[in-house]
Amino acid sequence: MKSEGTSKKKLKKALKTSTAVVLLTTAVLSVIYRLPLCFESQNPAALAAAAFTLTNGEYKLENSKSEKPTASDQKPTESADTEPTVQKNHKRDKSTYYDSYGNHDGENKYTVEERTIGDTGTQVDNCFVKNKTGLSLDFDGLLSAKLPFSIDKGINSPQVLIYHTHTSEAYLDEDVDFFYDSFYSRTNNNDFNVVAVGDALTEQLNKRGIKTVHDTTIHDESYNGSYDRSVDTVYKNLEKYPDIKVVIDLHRDAIGTDENKVKPVFTYNGKKGAQIMILAGCDTDGERGFDCWEENLNFALKIQDKAETIYPDMTRPLNFDYFAYNEYVCNGSLLIEVGTESNSIDEATYSGSLLGNAIADVLLN
Repeated sequence: MKSEGTSKKKLKKALKTSTAVVLLTTAVLSVIYRLPLCFESQNPAALAAAAFTLTNGEYKLENSKSEKPTASDQKPTESADTEPTVQKNHKRDKSTYYDSYGNHDGENKYTVEERTIGDTGTQVDNCFVKNKTGLSLDFDGLLSAKLPFSIDKGINSPQVLIYHTHTSEAYLDEDVDFFYDSFYSRTNNNDFNVVAVGDALTEQLNKRGIKTVHDTTIHDESYNGSYDRSVDTVYKNLEKYPDIKVVIDLHRDAIGTDENKVKPVFTYNGKKGAQIMILAGCDTDGERGFDCWEENLNFALKIQDKAETIYPDMTRPLNFDYFAYNEYVCNGSLLIEVGTESNSIDEATYSGSLLGNAIADVLLN
């Protein structure tokens, strides 16, 4: 009886060992099969699918996760968290940019005043409008009116264009309370100018399923004629992508005096962002060829109100005045200023992401 019990124990042990070997061999063969495909693609998503992830240049084993569709393949998301996912710890190239904490001996130094600008002008629901036209308009009626265009949720071609008439408008490299003469107000380093903000805006719209194209053509090598050059870029994009319905010219503002500079800020979820200002033009006599200005104003009011509702203090009063800029190209065309030259690039890009979320809410709901 003793020898029979011993034999049974040995048999069970052998079966367990064989099973473990089979399972381990299967797992190893699976990884060996999938790993070359992942390294060939050099795609982090593919590495994740093979239970590997890239961390500081190295690979480590993790639990497998199902692949998610890319932004361009995702269906429009009609609602989203008010705190969009933003790229963290993005290392910007400062090799061609100044250093706020460098040596600035002998330079003029300006103070930087943080200020939250709002609650002035005409209140329209949750937002304010600075009406410089003298016209008596029913802003509440315009806000509540139906959007004059709609996003087609069934197509995969771009429906939003982001561009920059003043492509080189720059921001501070750090969040500081001073500004020296050597600090650039303009740069072609896209890590520190409005292009970076446009990238953040574009990324968020694409994440929400609204396919967006970001044209980074430089139009302000000479300030004169920059709007003529940028509208040519817009028309080329409209010809290439006929489904575009929204056209946004993204800028950076400047506020201050000879002694100090102002940076407009707000705080959301403990994080500081640059205030935005939407510009909506007017052309009552038709001399600017801007027949759709009331429809553009409708769109502007909806973005302004939505942004202020979900991100309180994010917006400066909407600037409504007699101008056209390039807003006449379609009834979804606007000019939006994000921060000033005294805002940091991180504050500006954060607001770009939040703005994308607000615009998506307007377009999808």
